[in-house]
Amino acid sequence: QVQLVESGGGLVQAGGSLRLSCAASGRTISTYGMAWFRQAPGKEREFVAGISWSGGSTYYADSVKGRFTISRDDGNRLYLQMNSLQPEDTAVYFCAASQNYYSGSEAWRYDYWGQGTQVTVSS
Repeated sequence: QVQLVESGGGLVQAGGSLRLSCAASGRTISTYGMAWFRQAPGKEREFVAGISWSGGSTYYADSVKGRFTISRDDGNRLYLQMNSLQPEDTAVYFCAASQNYYSGSEAWRYDYWGQGTQVTVSS
């Protein structure tokens, strides 16, 4: 089993930045595909960004491309650097892990999920 815990969320003004972290425990995630998703009130969970197990490939939703950067370290951590935040980025952000190397946008293909961290962007 893999446990994922997100941190780094908070309240920020439009145009500001936040860096989210996701710490994994239980097993090494070095061979797992990883991703960030988000869910705003009244909306479905949506893909934000994904990264391959090696870190060599990254994928982004069009809405965050050029503003957000996903990365991972050699340990058991995943990151999401969020710049130029806008009110529409307000959501609970979740990290997800796929033991089958998947790092795309389909949520059902991820095996483990964190509890989420709230990001609120004020206008």
